[in-house]
Amino acid sequence: MTEKKKTGFEALAKASITPQEQTLEVRKRRHAFFIGLPKEISLQENRISLTPDAVALLVNNGHDVWVETSAGMGSKFTDQQYSDAGAKIVYSAQEVYQADVILKIEPPTMEEMELMHAGQTLISALQIGQLKVESLQAMMKKKLTALAYEFIEDKVGGMPIIRAMSEIAGSTIMGIASEYLSTANGGKGVILGGITGVPPTKVVIVGAGTVAEYAVRAALGLGAEVQVYDNHLYKLRRIKHLLSQQIYTSTIDTVTLGESLKTADVVIGALRAEKGRPRHVITEEMVSRMKQDSLIIDLSIDQGGCIETSEPTSLNRPVFRKHGVIHYCVPNVASRVAHTAANALSNIFTPTILRAAEEGGVEAMIFSHKWFMKGVYTYKGGLTNEHVARKFGLKHKSIELLLAARF
Repeated sequence: MTEKKKTGFEALAKASITPQEQTLEVRKRRHAFFIGLPKEISLQENRISLTPDAVALLVNNGHDVWVETSAGMGSKFTDQQYSDAGAKIVYSAQEVYQADVILKIEPPTMEEMELMHAGQTLISALQIGQLKVESLQAMMKKKLTALAYEFIEDKVGGMPIIRAMSEIAGSTIMGIASEYLSTANGGKGVILGGITGVPPTKVVIVGAGTVAEYAVRAALGLGAEVQVYDNHLYKLRRIKHLLSQQIYTSTIDTVTLGESLKTADVVIGALRAEKGRPRHVITEEMVSRMKQDSLIIDLSIDQGGCIETSEPTSLNRPVFRKHGVIHYCVPNVASRVAHTAANALSNIFTPTILRAAEEGGVEAMIFSHKWFMKGVYTYKGGLTNEHVARKFGLKHKSIELLLAARF
């Protein structure tokens, strides 16, 4: 019996219903991080980026966390707490810097930089006002991918770490002012605020951001007279709206501000640098006309300060005098309340790390989320931040262009 010859139509019909192999989308593989938490060695820094509870969550999600011994002591977290959370306690900086991701507070010193290896990811503060070109060049030579706290944004364009640390600084600043207005610390010997029958102390705040918002709340609660200066009208409107009361606000006019400073008891500098350049809106001449033993607190000193006479100080030696005016210029003022600050930082970093793990690692996170990408200032050794490059006259390549080149 002869087999019937198939027509072309029959062959085509059969082929159309035969299961065919298809290329399916490969699911993104979850990334496991190896994170190092070194002990801070500069500026009497007491904070740490992750609490023991956060470490326990990360370890339970498959990540390795190494903590240098005593790294959490300044924030009142013990090695035992980190060990119980699943972290490995290591006893030298050399060991902790073996990690692929270094999560720390202060920018690394040159000594710490020597311990780092090519391809590492560094997440820390940058403090552009105190950044040295040698440190930047060392990062580039090591081919690090470095992200700065100050630049990382959230999905709606806010800066969550800056916001959190600013809330802390604004909330604690009046306590600092009280210390240095007191006779015990060589101040004017006046109470911050006011009492019945005695004129209130006068607080002048330059800048109307988060620091100012929390500082004004504290100062008004104590009964002080408060004036706020900023060149952005929308910020001045915002702070009045948030406080739900009328306060003195003004744009930064040299004559008006100078007259106000003459009678101020406390001056708080809270202006952020614009495009990486500090703004000295209070000149040395203005400071020289202030009252003897009055107090300046420059909270923008980590970016170069907004007061011409400001110089960085430390928690160990927080003040100096110039023209008879006390200057408090500690760049890491949130470290005074390190336990609170560590919890605030941990609340931000923990979900970010978990999200990066789901995305497939830090590099995937950078190129998947522009709000995270904003934090990058060196990528595999290449300088990517325009403001940092301009400060030192160096060449840079936009991270946006690197993103475009991937597609």
